[in-house]
Order: sequence, then C-alpha cells, then structure tokens
Amino acid sequence: MAFTKRLRNAFQSLTGQIVIIMTVGVAAAQLIGSSIWLHQVEADTRQNVREVSKHMAFRIAATVSYFSSLPQNYRHIVIDQLQDMGGTRFFVTLNKEEILINPIEGSPLKEIVKEEVQNTLAKQLGIRNAKIAFSRPDDLHVINNHTRLADLPERWGHHSLLVKPLTPPIIVIQIPINDSDWLYLASLMPDPYFLEESSPLSRDRVISLVISVIAVLLLTLLILRRTTRPLAVLARAAERFGQGDYEPLREVGALEVRHTAHAFNDMQSRIQRYLDDRERLFVSISHDLKTPITRLRLRAEMLEDEPTRDAMIRDLEDLDMLVKGALQSVKETDIHENRVEVNVMRFLQDIQTSANQHQENVTLHGHLTHPFIGKPLAIRRCLGNLVDNALFYGHRANIWIEDSENELSIRICDDGPGIPDTKINEMFQPYTRLANTNSGRSSSNMGLGLSIARNIARAHGGEVTLRNRSQGGLEARLWLPRH
Repeated sequence: MAFTKRLRNAFQSLTGQIVIIMTVGVAAAQLIGSSIWLHQVEADTRQNVREVSKHMAFRIAATVSYFSSLPQNYRHIVIDQLQDMGGTRFFVTLNKEEILINPIEGSPLKEIVKEEVQNTLAKQLGIRNAKIAFSRPDDLHVINNHTRLADLPERWGHHSLLVKPLTPPIIVIQIPINDSDWLYLASLMPDPYFLEESSPLSRDRVISLVISVIAVLLLTLLILRRTTRPLAVLARAAERFGQGDYEPLREVGALEVRHTAHAFNDMQSRIQRYLDDRERLFVSISHDLKTPITRLRLRAEMLEDEPTRDAMIRDLEDLDMLVKGALQSVKETDIHENRVEVNVMRFLQDIQTSANQHQENVTLHGHLTHPFIGKPLAIRRCLGNLVDNALFYGHRANIWIEDSENELSIRICDDGPGIPDTKINEMFQPYTRLANTNSGRSSSNMGLGLSIARNIARAHGGEVTLRNRSQGGLEARLWLPRH
C-alpha cells in the first residue's frame, strides 16, 4: 500500500510526469521512424524480389523449354548439365510421380516469387498447371516421395541446394510434361537471406530503442533535478513560513529561479513586517488603554450613586476584557516556538486529569503510534480550547485519537445542543459565540477559542472542522499532517 502511494505520488510529481512524457515521446518517435524506414525497405525489397524473380523465372522457362524439346531418349543425358545452366544452379530430375512437398510458412515475398514464376511460365510456354512450393533443405524430397535430398550422395545435388551451415528455403517447380512424367526443378534464391522478413521490433531495433530511451531519461533526470530542486526548496520555505519560521531563500540557480527566490524573499519580508507591525500596534493599544481604564475605574469607585458606580465598573471591565481579548487573539495565534517532538498524548491526559477531579467528564479513546513534530505550547492551547468548548456546551467530552504515519486526527465529541448548520462557519470568526442554553453558568470567554484553535492548526498545515453528530451533539475535528 505504501509503495503504491509513493508510486502514485511519483507519477503526480513534475519530474514523474515529464519523465513519462519523454519516455513515451522517445519510444513513439523511435517506433514511428523505424516503421517508416521499414516500410520503405519493404517496398524496395519487394521490388528487388520481383526483378530477381523475373530473371530466375525466364531461366526456369528456358530450362523447361530446352528440356521439353529434347527427344525422350536424350533427356537423362543432359540432366546433369542443366544443374549449372544460365549461372543459376538448378537441381533437375525427371520423376514418375508428383513429389509431395511439405510447404514452409508463407510470406508476401514468397508469394511474389511464386506469382512471377507462374506468370512467366504461362506467358512464355503456356504452362498454367505448374506446382510451385517452398521447402526446407532438410525436408526436401526428390526423385520420389520416399527419398530426401539429404539421403542422396553429395555429388547429386548437395552443391547446388545446400549452403551450410545456413538453411535458406528452396523453391520447387514441378511441371507435368506428359501423362507419366514430371519435370522437377529445385533452386536456391540468389541470396540466402533474400526472403527473410524484417520487423520493426526486431532484437537489434529493440536494443537500440532501449538504449535511446535510457540515454534520454538520464539526461532528462539530470536536467529535471536541476530544475525541480529549487521548486522543492521554495515549497519547503513556503511551508516553513506558513508555520511561522522566517528564513530567506538563497537566490542562486537559473535566471528564472533567482527571480522567483527574490520575489518570494520580498513577499516574506513584507508579510513579516506586517505581522510585526500588527503585534506592536496591538501591544501599544493595550498599553495605552490600560492607563485611562485604570483611572476611570478609580474614579468610578469614588461615585456615591451605587447603581451608577456598578454600571460604570461593569462597562470598564467589559472594555478591559475586549482589550485583553484582542491582544490574546494576536499573540496566541502567532506563537514563536521551535518545532519539536510533541507528546500530544500527555497533553490530553493532563486535560483529562484536570477535568475529571470530581466526576468523569473527559474520556480518551485510541493512542498515538507515531511522534508528532510541532509547536508544543500552541498544540496544548489548541487542544485546550476545543475541549473547554465541549465541556462548556456539552458537559462531557469524548476524545477519539486516530493516528497514522501520514496524519494525526483528534475528534472531540460532546453531548450538547450542537450548532445550526448555517452558523458553523461563523463560529470561527473572532468574538462569535452561542448562548449556552443547557447551563446556568456564565462564561468569561470572548468567543476567540475556535478562531485561535483553527489558526494554530493551519499554522501546522492542518485544519479544525465542526459538524453536528447524527446522534446529537457536536464534533470538533483537529487534523494535523505529518511532514
């Protein structure tokens, strides 16, 4: 399963896709080129075979005509002389029966030879009943159906029909010259390889194709490695920056890569300056407001009208909570920590121990099988906010841990009233909260818990989602990838 996933990821990567395209392209180009070349070679070969076959057919016709013109008593005298006639070696016999030839596998080139011989015999001599076939040398029958060429003495025809150690096919022409005699001619083609068929996927071409593909792939991988390495570095830098680690990229490599790295560094600097300015702004606002709020509180406590004094003090307390909440929203979603191995299970067990002092309010299911690398204080705060919400609105929290080598999922389920589906997305907005109709307790929170939890999860490359459970209550799911 893991191998399949890695293979799928490799195919989905830029390097994998380009390698596949290059492999298919080179192989297709080689096959198309070989096919075109082979088609031309085949056309030339067919023309060559046709020309050679015509000349051989004329010599065969001349041999047949000469033999037929001899008196019957003289035919056996000149048989040996005909074997070397016209520069083409023939094996000629006069048989009392048709020799049954075990034909070999046909081919277009062999059919061309047969066609030319038949047409020439028909035009020159009017012979249309000639029997033409191709036979293997070791299976060629001569004289009669019980005698093979290999059984005869070498001087009888071995020199004219055998090309050891090769075994080219032999063409056999049998023509009935009267009611009882058959003229038997056997001959080799001019070249032992004359009738061999070529294939676009022959052994040599396959080897050439494989070597070409391997050479192109090696060059492609070398180029892609130089091209995609800066992209991988850029992706890791963007991921680290999204998690709060600011580190400028080295502006090296090709011109486009240097421009991209320079633009990314400028973007990081602008965003970091914005974050620093925002934090300083909120700290300044908080500091500047604390003094007048404190003075107003002291003056309010000196008022003699108790209802007015209490109302002003409550308003000042609300104002102080708003200032603290705004500052908390900024600070707690931008926690400057190093990423280390986090004991998430211990965090959850501490939360469970704290919540179960008087009764069992929190239960844990599952366990971690792999260590998680992240920011410990941020992860603790994220889990604490989600569990606090479950306890406040649902009184109980069932925590389910689902762990794998690629991701960590923590589901926190409560028995509360849930959230209307139309308002789920709104709950992640700062200062948004629902009234707790199932509890007589009041809450001092400012509606920042879910917003902070989601921002922390996203800073780790993860997410926090909410959904209403079918059996009632709400499920908050914290999903964290393992990088």
